[in-house]
Amino acid sequence: MSSTNPNSINANRVKQTVLETDVLIIGSGAGGGVSAEILAKAGFDVLIVEEGPHKTARDFKMLEKQAYPDLYQEAAGRKTLDKGINILQGRSVGGSTTVNWTTSFRTPNNTLQHWQKEWGLERHNEQALTPWFLQMEQSLNIEPWAIPANRNNQLIEQGCADLGWQTKVISRNVKACANLGYCGMGCPLNAKQSMLVTTIPSALKLGATLLHRARVNKLLIDGDKVTGCEVSPMDEQGQLVANKTIKVNAKHTILSAGAIGSPAVLLRSNAPDPYQLVGKRTFLHPVVISAGVMNEKVEGYSGAPQSIYSDHFLWPKTQEIGYKIEAAPLHPLLVSTVLTSFGQQHFELMQKLPYLQGSLALLRDGFHEQSIGGQVILDKYGYPKLDYKITDYLWDGARKAISSMTEMLFAAGAKQVMPLHLEARPYANWKQAKKAIDELPMKVLKMQVMSAHVMGGCTMGSDEHFSLVDDTGKYRHLDNLYVFDGSVFPTSIGANPQLSIYGLVARLASELTNKL
Repeated sequence: MSSTNPNSINANRVKQTVLETDVLIIGSGAGGGVSAEILAKAGFDVLIVEEGPHKTARDFKMLEKQAYPDLYQEAAGRKTLDKGINILQGRSVGGSTTVNWTTSFRTPNNTLQHWQKEWGLERHNEQALTPWFLQMEQSLNIEPWAIPANRNNQLIEQGCADLGWQTKVISRNVKACANLGYCGMGCPLNAKQSMLVTTIPSALKLGATLLHRARVNKLLIDGDKVTGCEVSPMDEQGQLVANKTIKVNAKHTILSAGAIGSPAVLLRSNAPDPYQLVGKRTFLHPVVISAGVMNEKVEGYSGAPQSIYSDHFLWPKTQEIGYKIEAAPLHPLLVSTVLTSFGQQHFELMQKLPYLQGSLALLRDGFHEQSIGGQVILDKYGYPKLDYKITDYLWDGARKAISSMTEMLFAAGAKQVMPLHLEARPYANWKQAKKAIDELPMKVLKMQVMSAHVMGGCTMGSDEHFSLVDDTGKYRHLDNLYVFDGSVFPTSIGANPQLSIYGLVARLASELTNKL
């Protein structure tokens, strides 16, 4: 059962061939949702276009087999061009905010300082952004998780404490949360304060229109202006409906399709790009994982997915890549696909699922000359692909990260630990594991790498030779096009990005409202 809000319209049911609006917003995730509410409050006629379906809490059954095809890009099977990195990215109303694990961090000041120094973003400093982060935290009930961490997260805290590594409690955007642990499948209680239940309904009540199951084929460009876009309806399976298009005429356009979707729209539109920057410097937080077999039940599929983290290795004093340690929720389908073992070993590990602890490390890409991210390109059908080559610099960080997590799990009392690498096996002690990890070949498809955080591809900066948008989010080469999403980040940020997008876009959209 999908939404029955009269302002939420399935593109397949639109009879008109032309729609008119003041402000067109492409995408309904963190950037699009925040923008829609702010512009609707200011009295603008707003049309939000979303490629995915409008699912609501009534549709969320806590079933992986249903959630992944309904709510994720490519049924949660999106990968980089070389198939080396799995990418979990939302594709429904609310975008990735509907399916993320609610983890919320402000942009680290070290990241903001790097952007100021290297990208000329002096205006977006910690002092300037703090009021916007605070506004979004209050609006979305973002605060440190007050309920005791589940065992999966407690073991990170326990292992880090034993080794003298600092940990902290994670802030989450939830209200009246029942601690179910199925955040990645859509919240059946509307406890998660995603765009699906906050800014989008607010914008619709104010008169905005939501067009879902609608893929933006291209922007309509006349000279140096965007006049709207061309949309194709999508069917229930997420495929284009043949021989049907809708034209949207708009005075102003905001691109918020995410850090793969926004560059893809620009590429399909042949948007002016004199320095060939569209889609370049697209960043992930490449994630590597270590799994521990504990003596007691962990039941990592139950309870808040992420509530404890460690930044002990995030900002090393050397030039090595930093990484953030968090927990990985352990639902059976997801676990079965990431475990790199097979046959009898895979069967035995899955039997131990209630006893498994999962730790992940987010590699902080983009802060070093050997850390340049990837590039969004189009295949022959116009669909985006992310060409993301993992450099030796990143592989070195991956090895250090799985080593740290393995040591941490043994310190927490694991009887066996296995890094998720094709040639790894469960190790019985830290000495044995360290020797093996030091010798594992760091190669694509050998090491299991995944990511749920995509950033960059429409870089923000002060120099037009290296950045597509200025510090107001305006696309430099078209008069009335703005990019308000995580694609404007010049690097990855070293933290789960939703709050960073909320805060930055709240500022940019408010400034645009005042300007218009």
